[in-house]
Amino acid sequence: EIMLDYYKEKQFIASVDKDGNILREIEKWEAHKKGILHKALTVALIYKGKFIVQHRRHLAFDKVYDVTSSSHQLFINGKLQTTEEATIKCLEREWNLNKKYLKNLKNMGPIYYKAKDKNSEFTEHELCDVITVEVESKPEPNLDFSYDSLLVSKQELTDKKSRIYKNLAPWVKVMIEENKI
Repeated sequence: EIMLDYYKEKQFIASVDKDGNILREIEKWEAHKKGILHKALTVALIYKGKFIVQHRRHLAFDKVYDVTSSSHQLFINGKLQTTEEATIKCLEREWNLNKKYLKNLKNMGPIYYKAKDKNSEFTEHELCDVITVEVESKPEPNLDFSYDSLLVSKQELTDKKSRIYKNLAPWVKVMIEENKI
């Protein structure tokens, strides 16, 4: 399976302090097993004013709803990817989208959160850049990384009584609380 192959790759991410200062490189799964604060990103795809919500297929926080995909800035040959570079790689991998299909890519700033996945050994402890980007046609998710996707209005996304709110990833709830999406 492509997903499992991808998640078996040895990848190094940035351990950071709460101000975003890089402390060191750390192996991705070590950071998640030990709950070490690290740099990350979540990209919200917007199609015709609605959010594309991914029903996440992942080793950590499997089956939660994400807006839209989450990933990490990786160290490549000792240099940390920019958030934009990591965002584009994530969208290529999980949505088969390349840069030419993306409009109005905006970094809305970081959120901070820590959440233990009750169904795995992993803890997300992230200073997570929130990216919004518009697409002109609705992409299909790569089913190696997603069970499916939904198109959701901002009102439904933020409504605590909606059909999806209770299953939103913990970081998405923080994004909503902090008006980053």
